Amino acid sequence: MRIDAARGAAAAAVLLALATTAMAAPPVNRLAPSEIQATFFNGQSFTASTTSNLKFKMTFTADGKMKREPIGPGKGNKGEGTWKLSKDGFCTIWHGATLTNCFTLVSAGDNKWSVLKGPSIQAIWSK
Repeated sequence: MRIDAARGAAAAAVLLALATTAMAAPPVNRLAPSEIQATFFNGQSFTASTTSNLKFKMTFTADGKMKREPIGPGKGNKGEGTWKLSKDGFCTIWHGATLTNCFTLVSAGDNKWSVLKGPSIQAIWSK
């Protein structure tokens, strides 16, 4: 009986170690903040699609400013705000908002990237 308990405890310890390592490791396809800046925060526009299927033309300029324009009639709101790089990705705040939101960016295929807030996809960016 003691051998089974010891094996069970050892197996649990290994599983816990693996789970902790998996949670702590960044996704392999996550863009570094410098890659985000070079790819997207350079003044060139790209398309953002929200999870509710709203589409925007997004422009992030090197001086820390951003704007969005809805694509399609009557869909979504125009907006302007600021961005900054963070340790793991980037943070934004829209004019009139009180909270800063931080995100990571993960490659999602050819010319597509998922914008994540924690584990949740907030939008898909494409070029």
